[in-house]
Amino acid sequence: MIGRLNHVAIAVPDLEAASAQYRDALGATVGGPQDEPDHGVTVVFIELPNTKIELLYPLGEASPIQGFLDKNPSGGIHHVCYEVEDILVARDHLIETGARVLGGGEPKIGAHGKPVLFLHPKDFNGCLIELEQV
Repeated sequence: MIGRLNHVAIAVPDLEAASAQYRDALGATVGGPQDEPDHGVTVVFIELPNTKIELLYPLGEASPIQGFLDKNPSGGIHHVCYEVEDILVARDHLIETGARVLGGGEPKIGAHGKPVLFLHPKDFNGCLIELEQV
């Protein structure tokens, strides 16, 4: 059901410093900051030959990323995103198998302008999973 790895998301305490580190130290192609108010984050995408890295920074006081950074002040891997062809079919299959879909189960539009869903990390070995329809 899942397709390729779309991105690995890393929560960071300083978006500018993290962007500069990937650009200057690692020589990566780094995009500009993009606010995603529906998700409470500002994101920066780093393009790699085979996938992307998504840097996440809190947007607003109610950001779920702030809670993550409170527990992990240096930042860290927040989630992995896999591509799916049909997000509703994927959601229904996952619910049938006992997986918990976060946020009421209805897709939201993600940073790439495509529908996304998140799956509870307790159902996937402690890893928050994002599914993105391609």
